Amino acid sequence: MSKAKAVSTNKVKKSREDWIFDIILYTIGVLLIIITLYPMYFIIIASFSDPAAVSNGQIMFLPKGVNFKGYKQLASYAKLWTGYRNTIAYVIMGTLVTIVVNIPASYALSRKHLYGRKFFTAFYLIPMFFTGGLIPTYLAVQRFHLLDTFWVMVVPFSVVTYYIIVGRTFFNNSIPEDLWEAAQLDGCGYLGFFFKIVLPLSKAVIAVIALWAAVGQWNSYFNALIYIRSESLQPLQIVLRSILVGNQTMSAMSTGAAAVEAKQMADLIKYAIIVVSSAPIMCMYPLVQKYFNQGVMLGSLKG
Repeated sequence: MSKAKAVSTNKVKKSREDWIFDIILYTIGVLLIIITLYPMYFIIIASFSDPAAVSNGQIMFLPKGVNFKGYKQLASYAKLWTGYRNTIAYVIMGTLVTIVVNIPASYALSRKHLYGRKFFTAFYLIPMFFTGGLIPTYLAVQRFHLLDTFWVMVVPFSVVTYYIIVGRTFFNNSIPEDLWEAAQLDGCGYLGFFFKIVLPLSKAVIAVIALWAAVGQWNSYFNALIYIRSESLQPLQIVLRSILVGNQTMSAMSTGAAAVEAKQMADLIKYAIIVVSSAPIMCMYPLVQKYFNQGVMLGSLKG
């Protein structure tokens, strides 16, 4: 007994091949981290460095000639704050609508006693392969009087089949039928079971879908470009595009030393725009990271 215990407590010595494999693995991991993070790091330091130093390739690892001209010029645009306000509103409302629509649908499809379960599953899967197309979608949005309104960024694209599939798989693995039968014995109905038992146990998948929906709304560009005309409703991405195009046009029209300075300022604003548009969503990710990992792993298992 003591010998077996001694053998079990001894650490297995790594062979030379194991050490070589670990070194290669860690080297590849470090290289991937550098390749992934350095471009964003460069954009951040370039956004508040001397534009001449950036254009001459003098910025590599540390900022040079620190200044915030790009951010100051961005902040001077009144439309920027309107775009921020609209985007935050779209993110909040769009995420809520996405959760309200997709979570109940995914839970319903996960229940084996649902009548017509296969039909509804196929009904949701078809749009993943065959879409209505841009023009029919535009006509449908116009027919429902959603064109150039706040709700065109929230309602028409709130149902996402991928979210439903992830949620359904999560519920299949996490909410067994036995739990529903036990709740029935205690006098719990369908709605009570869903709101009092299912939702509290589903924080992980809800957080994951909410993060995906929020990122999608924050980066939404094409839908706003097609369906929004009023400047008062334009999201941040459209406003930033207008600022970027305006500065690039101005630099192209300039000549001589003014052209060089205008191009440098346009590049500086471009870097500042990337930081301004990416920072909020990057700050939000650590808050839901623990739910993100758990939810993706549970949602990826087959039921």
